[in-house]
Amino acid sequence: MLSYRHGFHAGNHADVLKHFVLIQLLQYMNQKDAAYTYVDTHSGAGLYALDSGYASKNAEFETGIAPLWDKKDLPPALADYMDLVKALNPSGKMRYYPGSPYCADKVMREQDRLRLFELHPSEIKILSENFRKLDAHAAEQGRRPTVRGKRVIISDGDGFESLKALLPPPSRRGLVLIDPPYEVKDDYRRVKVALEDALKRFPSGTYAIWYPSLNRQESRQLPDKLKRLPSKDWLNVTLSISGPTPDGFGLHSSGMFILNPPWTLMATLKEVMPYLVAALGTDKEANFVLESGAPVTGAGTNLRPKRT
Repeated sequence: MLSYRHGFHAGNHADVLKHFVLIQLLQYMNQKDAAYTYVDTHSGAGLYALDSGYASKNAEFETGIAPLWDKKDLPPALADYMDLVKALNPSGKMRYYPGSPYCADKVMREQDRLRLFELHPSEIKILSENFRKLDAHAAEQGRRPTVRGKRVIISDGDGFESLKALLPPPSRRGLVLIDPPYEVKDDYRRVKVALEDALKRFPSGTYAIWYPSLNRQESRQLPDKLKRLPSKDWLNVTLSISGPTPDGFGLHSSGMFILNPPWTLMATLKEVMPYLVAALGTDKEANFVLESGAPVTGAGTNLRPKRT
């Protein structure tokens, strides 16, 4: 299905969670000198205007980036995320929001590689154009362009299937973000199947999976299925800004599931998630869940703070 356009949801609470965690994962990868490969299976357009087009129709950024914009007491890790977003808006006005490809490009180093996939014909054109603009800006500043050459490769294709040919990466270091639209039930199955294959090819890789928390069987079952995959360990975090609506529509909660997470991530999330609940929550049912474990034991922790 090619009807999904992430621009409608750009900058919402789910994006805040996804991109904040992604930046933490990339920063951890940067701690070693050896190069690594980042694979984004569903890249989208890479960059979104908040004051026009799709994003302005529902203004979902009002549930995410907007309440954080003027905060002065951000936890350090969350401040890293906000600094990246604000650097995209030098006027100080909240106009543009970065997708995961842009976040990755800004955090990763020159020796690292980005492999970006997008199947939607309109989205990939915009993604390619956005990176061409980044190249032009880099040239103006005397920096090496990113798209021309080998650092960034943008491909029109199915990210689930394309992932197979990229694993293991040449450096044996890699991070994969899987973030499908979940508009069709089969996306849930394909996430699990893709990860089963990826872990066989590249068991030491780090895999980050974003998923919506919806009142449908496939959504409820996905985290438990991911917990049983043969990774070394896993971490699961969800952010709910409210309780579900009576009609069951709308996204009020989402999660990030990480296979083979960095050991530092749990402590970071324990600090940041209560802040996000307080800043973005809209009713008393706002909360977060944070748990970790290993496939064999299934042991973990489960933290549910009260809304403050």
